[in-house]
Amino acid sequence: MTAATTTHPAILLQALERVTGDPKHKPSSLSTLDVLWVLCDRVLRVDPQTVDDPERDRFVLSKGHGPAAFYAVLAAKGFFPLDWLDTMGAWTSRLGYHPDRTLVPGVEIGSGSLGHGLGLAVGIALGLRAQGNTTSRTVVLVGDAELDEGSNHEAIAYAGAIGLDSLTAVVVDNDSSTHGWAGGVGSRFTVNGWTLSTVDGRDHDAIESGLRAGTGKGPHVVVAVTERKGS
Repeated sequence: MTAATTTHPAILLQALERVTGDPKHKPSSLSTLDVLWVLCDRVLRVDPQTVDDPERDRFVLSKGHGPAAFYAVLAAKGFFPLDWLDTMGAWTSRLGYHPDRTLVPGVEIGSGSLGHGLGLAVGIALGLRAQGNTTSRTVVLVGDAELDEGSNHEAIAYAGAIGLDSLTAVVVDNDSSTHGWAGGVGSRFTVNGWTLSTVDGRDHDAIESGLRAGTGKGPHVVVAVTERKGS
């Protein structure tokens, strides 16, 4: 990893300084920061002007119990004013401890209950396919510990079986899962026909390369390895 590939712009650093409302989930949130920035800054075809465009890419934050970094990235990219960050978690704030799609521009689902996002992303991708939309991409971010939930395995198996090529999963692996998998996180996907990229979860160029590495013949997973939770 080099400094050049992990530099955060001033606007994002300013946004992060203003998010102080969720200290309990700070490690869970900040482990996703670099993946979120690369997605919103380099990869996803969605911005504040196209947030309701049917042809936009969809991003699903399954790891919704730690949304602070996501809020900071959305604010830095202009989806909502920076001053919303100052009151995160307050009764009057749009920014709750779990993101709400009806209140926050750029949020596609209400999330936070672990194990739901991957299945929802499969459904979104299938729905877009049924509508004849062949250009929109669906990306879902999950945590490694979240994969302990059984519902994820059904989604992984089904997406692989039907060759759902518009779907990309990003697993932020901070070594916090209870059980783990023989051969590592990625093996849970590849055994079901997914293609795999394993990257440094703090290296922006590597993350971007991993996100663009799908073959277009089935779903793709990027395992973004970060420092261990609590280290």
